[in-house]
Amino acid sequence: MNETFATPITETDGYDQAFRALHDSRLVRRLWAEAMGEQYPEEVDPFSSCCWWLLGQFVAGLRLGPGGTVVDLGCGRGGPGLWLARALSARLVGIDISPVAIELARSRAPQFLADDQASFHVAEFGSTGLEPATADAVVSVDALPFAPDLDAALREIHRILRVGGRLVFTAAQSRAQAPGSAGTWERHLEDAGFTVETRMINAFHHEHFRRLYTLWNEHAADLRSELGEVVAAGLLAEAAGVEQLDQLDALVVVAQRRPG
Repeated sequence: MNETFATPITETDGYDQAFRALHDSRLVRRLWAEAMGEQYPEEVDPFSSCCWWLLGQFVAGLRLGPGGTVVDLGCGRGGPGLWLARALSARLVGIDISPVAIELARSRAPQFLADDQASFHVAEFGSTGLEPATADAVVSVDALPFAPDLDAALREIHRILRVGGRLVFTAAQSRAQAPGSAGTWERHLEDAGFTVETRMINAFHHEHFRRLYTLWNEHAADLRSELGEVVAAGLLAEAAGVEQLDQLDALVVVAQRRPG
């Protein structure tokens, strides 16, 4: 749903415009690859924090055997979910509010999976349209924090996950908040019926994004020319908040659905 922006785009049309412009941009890909270096998973083609280390943590956290179903919430153009589904020999269901993102994800699916192994749908975090206990696992890369109603989104994830299934996602949390205190991810997850199994810090995140923000600023004129003023302005506004990184931990969270 939100592959790049540190602040949410509030209108679906804004997401559509951003996904289309970013997908068509050679410059953005080049800068992302330069910022991530050896951690850049070229086949995934991420416009997010998805690096090789992160993919490995998702595989380890999901503990999913062959033949399961993975739901990717806020799937964007599909890259991380498609890669994970192939690696895990799983079926993928991608959900995003952006019709353009869904269109792009569908177009990329044959590069990773057989025709009957992936489906993508326009829907929201809090109302996926999926049947109860549909998923063996749920993943979300840089998207779940932008759910309009976080608690409703977590209740929906609890509903579509089978008992014992795992949710693995990325999120930021203020370093001033003690783990498990009010307002933290641990508290939201516990209240929604999950047990937090693992909470780890993505040690690559801040390094990658500091380099990326520097590159965006250095190539600001080219970004405006290639992406258009609206999308480029969103990237440059994010880059202007680079100092906020020092106030946040970039988390990878693994949580298991409890019965009930």
